[in-house]
Amino acid sequence: MNPLVPAYGVASLADLSSSLLTVLGMEGDNPLELAPAERVLLFLVDGLGAELLRAHPETAPFLSAQLGRVLTAGFPATTATSLGTLGTGLPPGEHGMLGYRIAVPGAGYLLNCLRWTASGPLIPPDEWQPTPTVYERAVAAGIPISYVAPSAFEPTAFNRAVYRGVHFIGADGIDDRIEGVRRALAEPRSHVTVYYGDLDGMGHLTGWGSPQWLEQLALVDRMAERLAGTLPPGSAMYVTADHGMINITERVDVDALPELREGVALLGGDTRARHIYTDPGAAASVLDAWRDILDGRAWVTSREEAVESGWFGPRVRPEWLPRIGDVLAVPYTDCAIVASVAEPFESSFTGCHGSLTPAEQHVPLLEVSTR
Repeated sequence: MNPLVPAYGVASLADLSSSLLTVLGMEGDNPLELAPAERVLLFLVDGLGAELLRAHPETAPFLSAQLGRVLTAGFPATTATSLGTLGTGLPPGEHGMLGYRIAVPGAGYLLNCLRWTASGPLIPPDEWQPTPTVYERAVAAGIPISYVAPSAFEPTAFNRAVYRGVHFIGADGIDDRIEGVRRALAEPRSHVTVYYGDLDGMGHLTGWGSPQWLEQLALVDRMAERLAGTLPPGSAMYVTADHGMINITERVDVDALPELREGVALLGGDTRARHIYTDPGAAASVLDAWRDILDGRAWVTSREEAVESGWFGPRVRPEWLPRIGDVLAVPYTDCAIVASVAEPFESSFTGCHGSLTPAEQHVPLLEVSTR
């Protein structure tokens, strides 16, 4: 089985961000060839993989009726990386948000890019991700930018890294978010993003396709239909996700296998996309050991092989290279590489994501228009 290398420059989340700006009249590339509109609404559903949606049309009839185009999320297929991609309009190798937990180069510890926690000094978000966001560029061009999401998200360092420039509208319930969208769309030439994260959370806890997950999918479907009803004339709503998901049937526990810990200084990433940072001089032996143990279950490559294969995009900025593990381990079966002692919560997940499989990479691009 070969990895599904994301279609950067053709059909990826980065291409969606750049295309949406041209919809509203900004100069730039429009690789998705989206038609002009007076207002744009992006409904971002955490964890709504295209294959997951296709499997349950009866639960999500409104979304399923619109299902057509499919994008690739990017690598790793995880929220911190994908929202960095959407926020900058660039592949991960350019914006540097290269995983869930990644090394702070030369510092000997990991930064959790989503929760912005670390065992060492925290780096200011605009230093860790210094590229101007698409929202900053849009505001400079006179386009009103709003982001509607749970109110607890507003002060986070992660949001400052990837959502700089937005007018944040805190809205905790679905009704509040729909009302926030309605108000934001009242402005001419507006660009509004509304986020829903509970589908992903339930998938982690109970697995995608579980009764609880299906209840969340039905809520998302009704929310999408209601959001479509808020669109003023001349508007376009797009629905997408940051990644898909698979259900775990096997766990390889790094904390229970000394041969997987030998020569490893730091274990980063997450269960479906591991960054392995090695002791000096140990990269080759670690690569061999992980390949041997995970044979038939994961792609195990060196940093150089992953970069040359385009996993992170056509280019990785030289200063970001040390953020990538010396070795990467990326399962392609329904296997999770867990660390039961160091990461007890994540190790218990039923649904996981991050890898280069179609179920994790493919996200929908649905369109509803009142043009």
